[in-house]
Parts: sequence; structure tokens; C-alpha cells
Amino acid sequence: MAFRKFLPLFDRVLVERLAAETVTKGGIMLPEKSQGKVLQATVVAVGPGAANKDGDIQPISVKVGEKVLLPEYGGTKVILEDKDYFLFRDADILGKYVD
Repeated sequence: MAFRKFLPLFDRVLVERLAAETVTKGGIMLPEKSQGKVLQATVVAVGPGAANKDGDIQPISVKVGEKVLLPEYGGTKVILEDKDYFLFRDADILGKYVD
């Protein structure tokens, strides 16, 4: 578990994007170029939160293990033990999926 060795700072959230669909519902194989960018991810680590104007820590709005919706662009790519992860600010995450 590489993300256990990595702790995001402030209001950063480390996520792992879900795998892109390679086969359509009809069974047609999709080439890499035609696969859409995956906007869903799983939260694997969160920072402690950012300080507001008064110096109080604002807690992060997502927890480890939750599925979130990401913006199409943005985030910082981080490679940990040959896996791709992305760092986003808490405010950049568009929403979370509720079961």
C-alpha cells in the first residue's frame, strides 16, 4: 500500500481514478484513443485540512474509501510504486457518490 507512505498536506486529497471502460455494453472493444477520460475516483488519503483566517483547521469534506467526481482537468499526477494517483484540493472535488 504505497499511499500509506504518503500523506497529503493541508487540504489535499489523494485519489485513484477508476479504470476506463474498454468494452461497450454491446461487446465492442474500444481503442485507447476513443476511451473517455474517467471522472470517477476513490479517495485513498486525505490531509488534515487547511487553516482559515482565524487559524482554525477546516476539516476535509471527504473520507478515505469514498467515491468522488473529479473535474475533467486539473490535479497533480503522483506515481507511487508504479501506480498512478492524483492530488486534488478539497475544493476542486465536484461531489461524492452516496450509496
